Amino acid sequence: MKPSFRSAIAHCLSLGSLSGLLALPLHAAEPPRPKLVVAIAVDQFSADVFAEYRPLYQGGLKRLAGGAVFARGHQSHASTETCPGHSTILTGARPGRTGIIANDWQDPSLPRSDNGKENFTVYCVEKPGAAGSDASKKVISSDSLLVPTLGDRMKARDPTTRVVAVSGKDRSAVMLGGHNADLTLWWTNSGFTTYDGKESSIPKSIATTVNANLRKSYGQPTTPKLPSACAAKSRSTKVTDDISVGTLQKLPANSRRWRATPAMDSFTVDAALAALKSFKLGRGDSIDLLAVSFSGTDYAGHYYGTEGAEMCTQQLALDQSIGRFLSGLDQTGIPYIVALTADHGGVDVTERNRERGVTTAERIDEQLFAANASATLQQQLGGLPKPVLLGGKEFANDIYLNAGIPADRRPGVIEAAARLYREHPQVQAVFTKNELIAAAPPSGLVDEWSLLERAKASFNPQRSGDLVVLLKPYISLYPKPKNVDTDYTSSHGSPWGYDRRVPVLFWWKGIKGFEQPTAVETVDVAPTLAKLIGLDVPASEFDGRVLPVVQP
Repeated sequence: MKPSFRSAIAHCLSLGSLSGLLALPLHAAEPPRPKLVVAIAVDQFSADVFAEYRPLYQGGLKRLAGGAVFARGHQSHASTETCPGHSTILTGARPGRTGIIANDWQDPSLPRSDNGKENFTVYCVEKPGAAGSDASKKVISSDSLLVPTLGDRMKARDPTTRVVAVSGKDRSAVMLGGHNADLTLWWTNSGFTTYDGKESSIPKSIATTVNANLRKSYGQPTTPKLPSACAAKSRSTKVTDDISVGTLQKLPANSRRWRATPAMDSFTVDAALAALKSFKLGRGDSIDLLAVSFSGTDYAGHYYGTEGAEMCTQQLALDQSIGRFLSGLDQTGIPYIVALTADHGGVDVTERNRERGVTTAERIDEQLFAANASATLQQQLGGLPKPVLLGGKEFANDIYLNAGIPADRRPGVIEAAARLYREHPQVQAVFTKNELIAAAPPSGLVDEWSLLERAKASFNPQRSGDLVVLLKPYISLYPKPKNVDTDYTSSHGSPWGYDRRVPVLFWWKGIKGFEQPTAVETVDVAPTLAKLIGLDVPASEFDGRVLPVVQP
């Protein structure tokens, strides 16, 4: 006779095993029988922002918050960026396994041409050209993702399954859609698009009506409206003499900041609902998947920070956009389940943090950029190929040695580079590739992992740097902005809680809602959804576990 759920709980508690409790199988209540799985990612939707605005939600987020709420979810890894974060959600795997260690990384063996200069950067969703090819001509591809997504697994079980992914960003759509999606769709300022050669898969209603409306909105001045509930948030903070945040400002036509307005997510809903109808998702014999990533919150956070009138306005609009999306799903009559989470959190603007008592908040010292650190090492060590170190144009956690450095000099160069970074007052920790290879996989409650364990979760030996450099809390990865339309004022990407904590929500019609305060991971989403739809996947293929979302 199988033990009862209560006896199982008692057994877990007697052993002090929270992880055992969280991994219990679905039980007691009748599980949902969906025809459609809906995965929602909200870019830069930290658990802190969710908690702050939860009392104000009246639409879709209020509905979803009435389901199974894991308010202390985590993107558990150190490199809390968009591509790695999205790669965890529907694969159930951490970035070390997905291979998506960052938004981009360096390949020292693959120099390409970029305006006459060598470029070693690989974008996380590109198919890199051969050595010497033009680095500016990116071909968007899912090839860099090393593991299958939930949609890939669903299609392997039933080839008639349809998978659609829609996002404001190409990397978000690709990571959620996986390798075999029927439609992978992302925003550009001229309209939603897809992989080269697959434009015929875009529904006519999107290619014409949605994109025409999008171009019209993007191409005209925008005057944001301040909701009354956000009035108390409207207070200006000066970032530079020419740039301030905290109050809504009129935007000129074709402004890149249009992406930080409610229009961005609203058009994403339009495209998602059009794809739902065109592909007849949930209407066949199979179970289908619709993945939607909302990018507006991320752009609002980058341009204006996580506080202020801009983020408040964005949150209330996001709530309404998700509400309209769910209403569109309701109107189909299709039984569906929803999982919502985020790819990472975010930190507020440095200047406002300092105003509010975060005395350690600083903007990054540009000497930490790989190019500047490389120049310092070149002077110190001499006789080395330039550049000594490879990294992004701005700061990146992963630092690489030039492949042309002789083998007998590499250990000394790594030691010197590690020392250079460790001595900098803004650096918290530096790990070498050998230290990360030797480190044990992370274990235990995710909110108590060490920095080494967080870095290990992001580490892939074929793609990660020779050094991984982690900055101290509240060090913005961006220097002072110079261009109001293109430069960001606030960042994410750190190993700290404000960037790692995200909500994890599950909902379906008739769910018994509850709140679980124990820390969980976004890699738990895919195995939980697989369990709900009866998809058998060996536990060893996931880094996450099944969450107990069906209550007795």
